Amino acid sequence: MPDVAPSHAPAGAPGTAAGGRTLVRHAEGAEFDAGLRAFFTYRDLGMREASGGSIGANVVRAVPGTHAAPHWHWHEVTFQMVYILKGWVRFEYEDAGEVLLRPGDCVYQAPRVRHREIEHSNDLELIEITAPAEFETHSGE
Repeated sequence: MPDVAPSHAPAGAPGTAAGGRTLVRHAEGAEFDAGLRAFFTYRDLGMREASGGSIGANVVRAVPGTHAAPHWHWHEVTFQMVYILKGWVRFEYEDAGEVLLRPGDCVYQAPRVRHREIEHSNDLELIEITAPAEFETHSGE
């Protein structure tokens, strides 16, 4: 099946990819790449392309046998949400303390909130949505 389908919406209309096309990403054969954290791999869901960079969405998987390196940091984002698909992860937030997230749980991380990942299961899989797609991360010790 094609990843991009024709659309009758005008180019640039809300909900369409560049050129006015619906964007579809199939799980079968999807690739996970290295990214921000060495203990995770990332699958781009195509929202960066569809939104012209204003939104990012990734499936994030733990690299089995690797561990988080807990350090306080914050991101230059206007929106960040994490939804757990499989496994578990423990975060700590400066405004909420320690939080354990399991499948079906989600967290909205307020812009610029200091946080750190403490630990995660080897089978962790989550969806992360950010605005914008590209953002800076700052140490926050």
